[in-house]
Amino acid sequence: MTSLTTFYLSGITWKEVFGSDGDVIGVIRDLMVNAVPSGQNDPNQQMITGIKLKIGKETKLYSFTTFRVVKVRENISVTCYDLIELSSEEISEGLLLAENIQDKQIVDLNGRKLVRVNDVRLATLPTGTYAVAVDIGISGLLRRIGILVPMQRVLSLFRINIPSKYILWDDVQAIDFSNLNIKLSKSYAKLHTLHPSDLADILEDLGKKSSTSVFSALDEEKAADVLEEMETDTQVHIIESLPVGKAADVLEKMPADEAADILDEIEDEKAELLLNEMDSELSQEVRELLEYPDHLAGGLMTTDVLSFSPELTVDDVIRELRIKKPEPSELYSLFVTEGDDRLAGVFSLSDLVIAEPETVLSELMKTDPVFLYDDQRIDDIAEIISKYNLLAVPVVDRENMLQGMVVVDDVIEDLMSKRRTFKR
Repeated sequence: MTSLTTFYLSGITWKEVFGSDGDVIGVIRDLMVNAVPSGQNDPNQQMITGIKLKIGKETKLYSFTTFRVVKVRENISVTCYDLIELSSEEISEGLLLAENIQDKQIVDLNGRKLVRVNDVRLATLPTGTYAVAVDIGISGLLRRIGILVPMQRVLSLFRINIPSKYILWDDVQAIDFSNLNIKLSKSYAKLHTLHPSDLADILEDLGKKSSTSVFSALDEEKAADVLEEMETDTQVHIIESLPVGKAADVLEKMPADEAADILDEIEDEKAELLLNEMDSELSQEVRELLEYPDHLAGGLMTTDVLSFSPELTVDDVIRELRIKKPEPSELYSLFVTEGDDRLAGVFSLSDLVIAEPETVLSELMKTDPVFLYDDQRIDDIAEIISKYNLLAVPVVDRENMLQGMVVVDDVIEDLMSKRRTFKR
């Protein structure tokens, strides 16, 4: 009899479990770890805290004081002492390895992609039994169906190895929590470490139900960043799947032009509900943008611009920027306006940095900026940006009132979208 320090979930499921007296007490169906960590990199999250046993006709989850896996000749035996049935609250904070991990899609946080789990590797330490890694390789699948060893023997004759591929548990984010009454925001906490574009790609690869569930658990700031990176079809699906209040909160965290682009693809009735739920000022901005046809500069511009009075000094502007903490794209170009937002000039962040603090904007600004009219067709915008090496172009109405700006990011996205449509 040899105690196993490492073993696989597939090797113990459906095995008989023995009690302290040596009698069979049931059949093991699953193991449970803590799904709600108390802190970041919490080792207790990996610890096996429960065992799912079929005893007679009933299947229940139990805690234990001793869990031991041993190998007798070629057979694996499991012993478990001092079983106590878990409460519903304890179960709600658990993650079942066979039900929610094995054969399921998970997020490989290191590889920033979805993978399917073939098996789970466990290790017994003096402090308990832990889930240490998931097996996503062909070896895990062959082990599951019981032909790994004979296949290894056959292939070794041809000097062929069956590769193993593991992901450490710390780099695993489970997706399938559908059968558990847990706090998803905490359970999906690891996903917040991913870049919004990576997370958007992952959600787009998930099924509609799972993607909505994961997205709903994100905080509004993260959700808005992720939504911006998604394809239009996915954006529409997500917003239409969320409760109106939640969807409106997320849209409020987005730039007005991005929110307008999404709402433009949604049925008018639903879009109106969302606009009524949003902050009135932002809602009005979005409504104004929705009035512009897609082929005009006004339909491509963002209203998130930074404008200042000409009498302000460089020092005044820097202090204001520190307070506002604008998004990077808002700093592509800075504007000077007079009276009722009449465009007087532009200046760049580099102009601001190298100027003396007491310099007034009227002396710093360029008074003849390249600009677009809001009713101007967008066909020539890319050429203008390229010709003058611009990151952003101000957009004005026919009275020279500043309406917004077109940024290079949106121009590129628009061109790529048209290219994809053309290829189809």
